[in-house]
Amino acid sequence: MDDLQMLKERVCRAIDAHREEIIALGEDIRLHPELGFKEFRTAGLVVEHFRRLGIAHESGLAITGVKGLLAGRRAEATVAYMGELDSVLVRDHPDADPITGAAHACGHNAQIANLVALAYGLVESGVMATLDGNIALIAVPAEEYVEVAYRLGLKQEGKIEFLGGKPELIRLGALDDVQIALMTHQSSRSEGGKFSVGGPSNGCIVKMIRYLGKAAHAGGSPHQGVNALKAAMLGLQGIDANRETFRDEDHIRVHPIITLGGELVNVIPADVRLETYVRGASVDAIVAAAKRVDRALKAGAMALGATVEIRTLPGYLPRVVSPELLEIYKANAVAMVGETEWWDSGFGAGSTDMGDVSHIMPAIEAQAVGSSGTGHGADYCISDVEMAYIAPAKVAAMTLIDLLADGAARARQVIEAYEPPMSKEEYLAFMRGLAREEVWRPEEE
Repeated sequence: MDDLQMLKERVCRAIDAHREEIIALGEDIRLHPELGFKEFRTAGLVVEHFRRLGIAHESGLAITGVKGLLAGRRAEATVAYMGELDSVLVRDHPDADPITGAAHACGHNAQIANLVALAYGLVESGVMATLDGNIALIAVPAEEYVEVAYRLGLKQEGKIEFLGGKPELIRLGALDDVQIALMTHQSSRSEGGKFSVGGPSNGCIVKMIRYLGKAAHAGGSPHQGVNALKAAMLGLQGIDANRETFRDEDHIRVHPIITLGGELVNVIPADVRLETYVRGASVDAIVAAAKRVDRALKAGAMALGATVEIRTLPGYLPRVVSPELLEIYKANAVAMVGETEWWDSGFGAGSTDMGDVSHIMPAIEAQAVGSSGTGHGADYCISDVEMAYIAPAKVAAMTLIDLLADGAARARQVIEAYEPPMSKEEYLAFMRGLAREEVWRPEEE
């Protein structure tokens, strides 16, 4: 145990030696946000640091992803530590890119700072020579499921299959050599506490909906038209009418937006478009809720005699937590900040593609409070640079040492205790099976 503590202290000192450089990196990325599958500058910064440290790496994975590999003295297991490259779209954020509207209103800039800090700590401390496993350092693109039309264009061009970064890395085989995965996400929690591990969370599927009606003069001859906007509104009301039928324990969330509601006020809308997620706590709950959503959308078309096209896309799977991995991480976090600064996370109603990873291997998504404001909001900001950029890397490093020391015994325990809900092959088949397109036309009555 004393030897392990010495290794942990060595890594933490090596991270501290680069403290100002790591903070500067996190701030640089914050001021240069990039949206998913477009994170070329941010990925380039990761590559630059990997090269500086002599870390063997691949780049261009899923367009912008980067994977470095640190070898231990033996290869009993490989553990991945991940950081997300992308930002979200919040045009009124003070740091938003004036052209794209991208802003780091979710703290992914801190994740990349943590990833690079971890790289410095592991390499410059020399601890890899004492560990009995490998560590993959992975910068992941496109966690935020935004700009769906753009990503569908990438899919049509054959550049990607799935619209999220981790699903795409799974498909490409970039995680085939990994048995355990962890990462840290920033939290702007105000209730107290500094560290936690995110609990189970919702998964989601994505729907893109198009109502097609018939244009006509809105004032002079509305009887000659078919109002696609009113069909869409009835579809949305049908979804709302179903809400009381969703079970509380399934945590269903359906939150549509209208992306095109018409073009001219004096023309009956003939082309109206919606997007929505259907979120839920389990795969079965999501699929069941999606059927009700489809039924409501078709009902809106039936009522007006419009056509509705429903395109369903695979989103993210619910997050599953490895209790054994959580306990190892918690012990290290508590050792750093004290028991009173740990909180136990509840269920998360949002979605993340870390859920996909957790369906094929033990995984956790730790939480660190280094930010304030509303996640994905204009007031979100880094409020504690130590907790945002430095401390999560130290806790991650200590956790990795525990996992891979002494013949990687604890890593093997975590792996053996975990029953993945799916194999990689089952996962890919399920995700591909979700993708479909349906059309309801008036003549089908």
